[in-house]
Amino acid sequence: MRMIAACALLPALALAAAAEDDALENLDIFELEVAADPQISPDGSTIVYARRAMDIMTDRAVSNLWTIDADGGRHRPLVTGPESYSSPRWSPSGDRIAYVSQVEGRGPQLHVRWMDTGQSAALTNMRWSPSSITWSPDGTQIAFSRFVPSSPEPLASPPKKPRGAKWAKPVRVIENMPYRADGAGYLDVGYSHIFVVSAQGGTPRRITSGDYNHDGRLNWTPDGEAIVFSANRQADASHDPLESELWSVDVTSGEMTRLTDRDGPDTNPTISPDGSKIAYLGFNDRRLGYQQPNVYIMDRASGTTASITEDFDRQIGDVQWAGRNSLLISYDDHGRTHIATLNLGGAIRSLTDDVGGVSLGRPYTSGSYSVANNGAFAYTAGRATRPADVGVGRGTRDLRRLTDLNEDALGHRSLSDIEEITWRSADDKYDIQGWVAKPPGFDPDETYPLILEIHGGPFAAYGPQFAAEIQLYAAAGYVVLYANPRGSTSYGDAFGNEIHHNYPNQDYDDLMAGVDAMIARGYVDEDRLFVTGGSGGGVLTSWIVGKTDRFRAAVVAKPVINWLSFTLTADGTHFFARYWFADMPWDNPEAYWARSPLSLVGNVTTPTALLTGEADYRTPISESEQYYQALKLRKVDTALIRVPGASHGIASRPSQLIAKVDNILAWFARYDD
Repeated sequence: MRMIAACALLPALALAAAAEDDALENLDIFELEVAADPQISPDGSTIVYARRAMDIMTDRAVSNLWTIDADGGRHRPLVTGPESYSSPRWSPSGDRIAYVSQVEGRGPQLHVRWMDTGQSAALTNMRWSPSSITWSPDGTQIAFSRFVPSSPEPLASPPKKPRGAKWAKPVRVIENMPYRADGAGYLDVGYSHIFVVSAQGGTPRRITSGDYNHDGRLNWTPDGEAIVFSANRQADASHDPLESELWSVDVTSGEMTRLTDRDGPDTNPTISPDGSKIAYLGFNDRRLGYQQPNVYIMDRASGTTASITEDFDRQIGDVQWAGRNSLLISYDDHGRTHIATLNLGGAIRSLTDDVGGVSLGRPYTSGSYSVANNGAFAYTAGRATRPADVGVGRGTRDLRRLTDLNEDALGHRSLSDIEEITWRSADDKYDIQGWVAKPPGFDPDETYPLILEIHGGPFAAYGPQFAAEIQLYAAAGYVVLYANPRGSTSYGDAFGNEIHHNYPNQDYDDLMAGVDAMIARGYVDEDRLFVTGGSGGGVLTSWIVGKTDRFRAAVVAKPVINWLSFTLTADGTHFFARYWFADMPWDNPEAYWARSPLSLVGNVTTPTALLTGEADYRTPISESEQYYQALKLRKVDTALIRVPGASHGIASRPSQLIAKVDNILAWFARYDD
């Protein structure tokens, strides 16, 4: 029995629907750039951002730092080179920028650049990369987090081998949990801790202690005496993965004070300019699959805290002070990411809804922003036909997109405009929102094959953002439908939790109703339907082919096939077992099996390929292997497309994004006769 190699599928691309000469091509992926992590200066005059480009020779994204004035002038490189530069952070006075960059032979190090002279220096010499870089209020110190390894006692000591003997590698004893993570591989034993270092350089000094992780946003108190952060310092932290509290650590003594105490996460603390309040995100943990955080305000003098967004039924992603009594927040609504003002009375006013464009492969909601002392903000500005650029605003005045990084690469391409579509769910309970991408040169009097592309998560959302994968499908001659079925974020608590302990289920019906809505438009050939999706979308794709034979072919990307095996092999074992199911697998295996696509494999007749990264530890490739062999046993046309070295984020390397799309299109072309 021969396994079909990925490369064997590529000639089938010639069978794909013909596209116009100026349509997007796969190698165009290497020409794309993304503006990320825009940081506005304290006075609001200048933005520094990470400009990510795709290096065709190394097949990796390379990030350089650029600056641009808030009025759009003086767009210039700041720190560039073959290495990546990231995490730019302004000093309080705006005279310096701290950032992270590789140093040959030493790995990522903390650097500082003086803006008046252009001089720069590496401040650290560490094995482990710094993160969460934060300046002290007086600009004399920089705080950051980094991993600190520990050396547990060995389980057994091997005997001494003879001189010159060539023995096997020693065993590796694993006792930590989690023991591996997607994208990071097998984890070293240790914990992340907070350090401070002089802004003039020197030896970083660790200020936190204990066998706990201390990472995420760091906030100095205005007097520079303490740092506020979020951490899970429970003795049984790994068994309660969402739990965290706000803590304060004295920079001099290392003495720690817990500021919050409840069952649920308290995260993203940010201290008001006058130091009197702390804003943060959190919720009371109800053990639901989807839980929306609220904004809380703590009075530092009394320690009292109160939520100011209890009546706001959307997921808030970030909160930052924009003045003494005003905040900015980001939140998702109907597939769009907003930046909005939030006053201390809880009133919210959206300033812009075009945040995004950072997720290059698929059209997920994404993006970030930063705030100046005068309330001006810089953000990642996305749109349907371009990856993220740098945007700037202040209130609702002068919202501007300052860059157009991809006009040279995409301006001459005929890209698919993204059209919104809504339909009523089969149970008449919800309006379901989706988007349609049409082939270049689309003719409404013709009929086209349809690709249903399904998002992962499942608690996530698509939106009208640039997505190379969607555009390439459309360029190949397909109409593409992508949607937010129930369980998706950005529609409120009830909609998200429709699939709590009930996934997959009626989200399948929502998607099928969307396909019917597309057929009713008259330009989709109902006999040429195809379906694909990744992660949670892979779950639904494999569920779909077990429920219906209406699709000509399917590609199931990085799926969960068997919830029993997944829960005990994925990198988030404690989270999945605790929040996505009511019982442990051995206590109620029937509940796990009832929601497993493998339980429906006996119904599958649709030619179905599997596509997964070989280093995927989120949805391990063993899930795909199970389904592949089950389909082979049933003599269903199938292929196992393995992506060497790829983690769950298959598209993180440009060539792998191309390989993903090319092989999906080739599989569909094989069955589109």
